[in-house]
Amino acid sequence: MKNGIVRFAALYVFNVAALLLIGLLLPGVSVGLNALWASVVLTLAALFVKPLLAGAFRTSAAKSAAERTKTGEKVVQYVLVYLVELIIWVLTVWLSGVRASGFWAFVLPPLALLFGWMIYDQIDDRLRAKAGEIYDSVQARVKGGGTKTALTSTTESPESRAARDELSDGLTPEQRRMLDELG
Repeated sequence: MKNGIVRFAALYVFNVAALLLIGLLLPGVSVGLNALWASVVLTLAALFVKPLLAGAFRTSAAKSAAERTKTGEKVVQYVLVYLVELIIWVLTVWLSGVRASGFWAFVLPPLALLFGWMIYDQIDDRLRAKAGEIYDSVQARVKGGGTKTALTSTTESPESRAARDELSDGLTPEQRRMLDELG
């Protein structure tokens, strides 16, 4: 669950930034504060709809062209990914307050999202790690645990090891030895 929340949060923040840039830079696209709601739609579509559509397009493309060159295969891949992005962009415009008017307002944003998600894939691990740290610190504060630091000695005595083992399972060394002998 944590991975899903962290992945959603990191992609959501990135999508807000991408939508705000699209709204600022592309004529005919009005985003504004609707970027907050549109990013929810865009993030859910990216996490759930995009893999389904990409899989459907890949299987249909694989059936239609048995033999392709490596360059041709890359071109087909990029066209299919763009079509998926176009569908996601239309869903975002339809389900949120984002407004797109004109041909270029529907053609260019999916291309910008495609480039944006390519960049996101490059920095995804760092974003997830940072979002995971934030998630863990918030969860620790909510539970009241704070951050835990473990101080362990590099040279552990047999007595301290026995005490630690007894604390973790509640058995004395004699009981533990008897259980080990049984099986």
